[in-house]
Amino acid sequence: MDLTQGTLQEKNNRAKKMMLWFGIVSLIMSFAGLTSAVIVSSARPDWTEDLQLPNVFIFSVFAIVISSITFMLAKRALKQNNRSATTSYLVITLALGIAFITMQFLGFQQLIEAGYYLTGPTSDPKASFVFLIAFVHILHVLVGLICLVVVIYNHFKQKYTATNMLGLELAGTFWHFVDILWVYLFLFLYFLS
Repeated sequence: MDLTQGTLQEKNNRAKKMMLWFGIVSLIMSFAGLTSAVIVSSARPDWTEDLQLPNVFIFSVFAIVISSITFMLAKRALKQNNRSATTSYLVITLALGIAFITMQFLGFQQLIEAGYYLTGPTSDPKASFVFLIAFVHILHVLVGLICLVVVIYNHFKQKYTATNMLGLELAGTFWHFVDILWVYLFLFLYFLS
């Protein structure tokens, strides 16, 4: 397919999708760097082997995966011109995203209560990486939540239709990315660090 062909609207849509994918690739590279640093640092003598991830992080995995499913259901409902179902699924997705962030901070609190800190004399590299990676991911989920609020607003303004849902698709792609990213990060921190 020739990317220079099509209407101005089609070209703009392709450009927006490509910009999103460039951003996602740069995020993948950033998190690959962080996870590589964990692998290299795990050889340090002060690396804590007995640090257990808080159980609430497991629940956060389920919340984020379910939120991806509800986002997909919202898109499918919009394609079927079912606006009320689209609204319901988008609001559920937003609530699950907020629940995810809440669970992450509860996990941080549990780590602190167990004596692990991000920095300071009693911190260790593994705990610091858990805090850092989870917090950087939370920042990206916050961006996803902002996108989701914009999508919900635009949906109420009836900007999206079954044949015109670029904003919803872009937000959905980013949301699914941060969801998959957390599943990867959780499994990485749980099994490999």
